[in-house]
Amino acid sequence: MSIITEKFSKTKQKNKSRFSKINAWLHLWLGLASGIVVLIMGITGCILVFEQEIKAMTSPWLNVEAQSADKILPPSKIYAEVKKALPEKDIHGLWYNGLDKTIKVDIESDSLIYVNPYNGKITGMVDHEDFFHEIDEGHRYLWLGEELGTTITSWATLIFFFLLISGIILWFPKKWNKTNINSSFKIKWDARFKRLNYDLHNVLGFYSLILAFLIALTGLIMSFHWVRESTYWITGGFTNEEVKKEVVAEVKTDSLSKPKYDMLTASDIIFNKVRKEIAKENKEAVIINFPDEPNDDFYACTDMKNGNWRDLYFNSKTLELLPNSRKYIGNEKFHDWLSRSNYSLHVGAIGGLPTKIIYFAASLICASLPLTGFYIWWGRNKKKKAALS
Repeated sequence: MSIITEKFSKTKQKNKSRFSKINAWLHLWLGLASGIVVLIMGITGCILVFEQEIKAMTSPWLNVEAQSADKILPPSKIYAEVKKALPEKDIHGLWYNGLDKTIKVDIESDSLIYVNPYNGKITGMVDHEDFFHEIDEGHRYLWLGEELGTTITSWATLIFFFLLISGIILWFPKKWNKTNINSSFKIKWDARFKRLNYDLHNVLGFYSLILAFLIALTGLIMSFHWVRESTYWITGGFTNEEVKKEVVAEVKTDSLSKPKYDMLTASDIIFNKVRKEIAKENKEAVIINFPDEPNDDFYACTDMKNGNWRDLYFNSKTLELLPNSRKYIGNEKFHDWLSRSNYSLHVGAIGGLPTKIIYFAASLICASLPLTGFYIWWGRNKKKKAALS
């Protein structure tokens, strides 16, 4: 029986095209080369999907009793209260999180400072390097440091992207008969472990393919500037007309000489302008960064919901919104929406908790693929050695 099986296997191998052989070879060796990195990124990604939900339940200093919006203290008041409590610390920015959440204060420190938005009192000082920080370090840098780790994870993500393409080629049935359809779309749970492992790799890999592509592509957009710029251009960005408008607007706003207001007064004006004139949703969640130099632009952030946000830049002299800010959500074009939503598409926050659950499952499957794939290769390799002996 083994002789017949061996002959059939050799005949089947001969019938494969050169393209199929090269594709299978690349899928195998690229998978072995990137397997450990993909496994780590997949597992850490699963944990990070629910970071905000877990923190909200386990960190009482993040929550306050909600009051009316007009009782929220402006940046200048919060700045003064924190400076009074921590005079030696430099304050770089404030992250307002809503009516029932504390403000996160960005200071030059290893600690994170949280402040009550209604009275400016500090509710918590926690170590920046908490559990989720360590998991994030693993996901981004493999705990190897930013420079080396980013290089490895970026290229591993690119390899994984091509593995998905080669995988769908290997998965695609040559004949759409009942046997092939069952083996391609169904897991045989009562089969022996070797067959079950193959189904877990082959079938689950197919079902997670679309989300795996999306996770990989959005990761590449964050990792490589050429992918980011190419995607933006392909989806309709970087038109000559838009570039000209931005250049003209920049020249006009840079023509004045002195800022009209001091830093704290300007931050209050920008804070109110963002909440009352610019924000379209979640209006009490605003980030205000203080410029390092008097002539630097002010940065603010709004419309933070489900992993999306809108970057805003204000001229420090006129406090006018600069053209490199994100357009209003209702009028933005697809390339602007895609650019703004890349992070939320990567982490699964785009649709709230339902999409996070789906992404968790997809990330778990992605993490399992190197393990099931390795066992397929190891089992075949072991079988070849047994046949030779």
